[in-house]
Amino acid sequence: MKKRYLSLCFLGLLIGKAFAQSYTPIHAADIQLQMEKLNTLGSVLYFAAHPDDENTKLIAYLASERKVRTAYLSLTRGDGGQNLIGTEQGEELGLIRTQELLQARKIDRGEQYFTAAYDFGFSKTYDETFRFWNKQEVLREAVFIIRKLQPDVIITRFPPDERGGHGHHQASALLAREAFDAAADPKAFPEQLSEVQPWQAKRLIWNTANFMSMQGNSTNQLKVDIGQYNTLLGESYGELSARSRSQHKSQGFGSAASNGSSIESFEHVAGSQAQLDIFDQVDLSWKRVKGGAPVSLAIEKLVQNYNAVKPQASIPALVQLWHLVQKVESPYWKEKKTKEIERLILACAGLHIEAIAPKPYAAVGTNSPFQARLVVRNAGVNLSLVSLNGQNIQQKLADNSLTVFNGELPLATETQPYWLAKPHSLGKFDVPAQNFGYPTNPDLPAVATLLGIGDLTIKLNLPLQYKYVDPVRGEVYEYVQVRPQITAQAEQKVLLVNKGESKTLQVSFQAQQENLGTVAVQLSLAGSGWKISPEIVNLAFDQQGNSTQTITISNVNADENTTKLDFLVQGKPLTTLREIAYAHIPTQAWFPPATVSLKNIDLINPVKTVAYIMGAGDRVPEALRELGIQVDILKTADITASLLAKYDALVFGVRVLNVDKQIGQKLPLIYKYVENGGVALMQYNVNNPLQKENFAPKPFQLSRARVTEEDAKVTFTDPKDPVLNYPNKITEKDFSNWIQERGLYFAENVDPSYRKPLVMHDQKEGPHQGSLLIQKIGKGKFVYTSLSFFRQLPAGIPGANRLFVNLLAKEQ
Repeated sequence: MKKRYLSLCFLGLLIGKAFAQSYTPIHAADIQLQMEKLNTLGSVLYFAAHPDDENTKLIAYLASERKVRTAYLSLTRGDGGQNLIGTEQGEELGLIRTQELLQARKIDRGEQYFTAAYDFGFSKTYDETFRFWNKQEVLREAVFIIRKLQPDVIITRFPPDERGGHGHHQASALLAREAFDAAADPKAFPEQLSEVQPWQAKRLIWNTANFMSMQGNSTNQLKVDIGQYNTLLGESYGELSARSRSQHKSQGFGSAASNGSSIESFEHVAGSQAQLDIFDQVDLSWKRVKGGAPVSLAIEKLVQNYNAVKPQASIPALVQLWHLVQKVESPYWKEKKTKEIERLILACAGLHIEAIAPKPYAAVGTNSPFQARLVVRNAGVNLSLVSLNGQNIQQKLADNSLTVFNGELPLATETQPYWLAKPHSLGKFDVPAQNFGYPTNPDLPAVATLLGIGDLTIKLNLPLQYKYVDPVRGEVYEYVQVRPQITAQAEQKVLLVNKGESKTLQVSFQAQQENLGTVAVQLSLAGSGWKISPEIVNLAFDQQGNSTQTITISNVNADENTTKLDFLVQGKPLTTLREIAYAHIPTQAWFPPATVSLKNIDLINPVKTVAYIMGAGDRVPEALRELGIQVDILKTADITASLLAKYDALVFGVRVLNVDKQIGQKLPLIYKYVENGGVALMQYNVNNPLQKENFAPKPFQLSRARVTEEDAKVTFTDPKDPVLNYPNKITEKDFSNWIQERGLYFAENVDPSYRKPLVMHDQKEGPHQGSLLIQKIGKGKFVYTSLSFFRQLPAGIPGANRLFVNLLAKEQ
């Protein structure tokens, strides 16, 4: 009989999951659950704005109790949030949060999707959000995903008004409502119809909640108990949910498990209103497709005859089922169920298969050697390796015996995250159409593999991985990085230079490929008023592939505009290598431009030494060092009066009072340091949890108030205040070109002993005076500021740096 071909790609179009670590079969009880799921034809799309917005308990319930295809569409990757585990911000925080979502989906068994919307930071209204996002573009993408996934029910997390809080939340609900109708309208985005067809979901409902103002109208809500215990998984959905939500570690969302009845509420938004169940009037059986009746009967028999001790005995029935599914007249469900059957065939075979490279990275344009390692661990399975990476093999795999094949894989493209391949606007990534919707790159290096079983040939795309043994974590798999041939790492990304002065810049060049020889690098300036020396450097790499160069940069007569310094090889700008490594997610690597921003600054800086207590994580110490300040990171336990006396000022990192359990014990000592003439500057905290209540010398309260418009007008309550005059004269110009926001979590109900020199507000709001508090204590001063210096200083905003130095300086 002619062999039939299956296609099991770990990343098919819009599967919504990254490459698995390596292909490993699921356990016997899970095989039964997945077999039962074959007999359910239904789909749900959960719709919200950010990573961590999703209801993980509901996703787990829908995926494993109701056994429907369950997906979460996060409009953004959470780039604009705060980071509680490190210093990454912006795009790098988005990389972390993307992977945290994928780890969460592995647990709650949902699928993950994104639009190209960029999280530009907190907004207060949907109007402001749409000014950045381009509403029609995000709507177009949401409509495409709905048409692709064909959900029977769409569930929003938020209401479309101020009750949703964040403007992104409000916007997500508005987009869901419009996309619900537009997806069914062939006149809406007709260019999509060559790939997808119009789709009308049965209903759109709002998943209300008991936080913020999210309760909705309780008089006419649908109530569903999702607190069941899944015997095959050995967990309740409350337990699964806690493990899933706890993957959002960068947001500090560790969660406790729950057991027992758990009621979720839903409010009708559009479509046919549900009375008893969210799937009212939705046929979840094979009756919904023509030719489905024989399939349903075959699945019932498959489940009935399944033997958990000998799952391989189900393979013949699964192969027969695969043939039956090819006869149904629904392309969508044929494709979806075919993939589920393929996965079950491999799981019942007990197949372990992986493609392992000898190094964790390689240069683009080279070939990577690999080993394909296969074990058929269940006895009596007639499985053969047909071909590997195009090479004909035709070898039967012995029972429970490791088989190894060697090969080489050409590496044609860099593994740059696809949404970061091009510069993006403040509201949207520039994403190529062929990659749209994927959580990660669909074209990671992979080894094409054909396996023969019965009359079928199974096609696998094995991700190329590197594995090693960590003394703490054990065996760790990482995806192989395909890097540029040469990368450059400047000591600073932003250089602030006074007019008439010069600074040196250390630049490390790394050869990611062996035997490159001598490479000429041209230093290119996009702007006037600057001089660099040398203008060309010739790189001779050492045995480790490194070459470090020192460059002198002089501000001859620069204007206020930012000048870009690029490093060119054969006319093409080099990129840098940035790696993000945390134990709870795979290591991430990306290659942003190796550009250095040169900025003119008029700065007088009398501050020489600063002690810094790290909080949740920020890059302020590096920014202060760039100003010529010696910054020492202190451990809270080591702080003594004699140690503090060595420093001109002490700076608290962001959210120290939230994360440092020892800080409360040291505050009396720190305020004594201030009284003796020191300066203590405390950056923002949130009001819950605080490691110590009443932490300030004089009381004030922390609120959720913020000014999100980065260009909001700033007014001086007293232009003669010392912090506005010494050592740098602060003017309105110093608040130009700030990024993302003015400040967050402002102080309120402030003791009158504090000076409050700044007033600001967003449009259509009253003035806020809680962004900057200053109090004279003895010979020194205490400063509390909610201004977002943690964003502005690393970005090299000149005015923010001038103001920060004034805050650190002793008052005359």
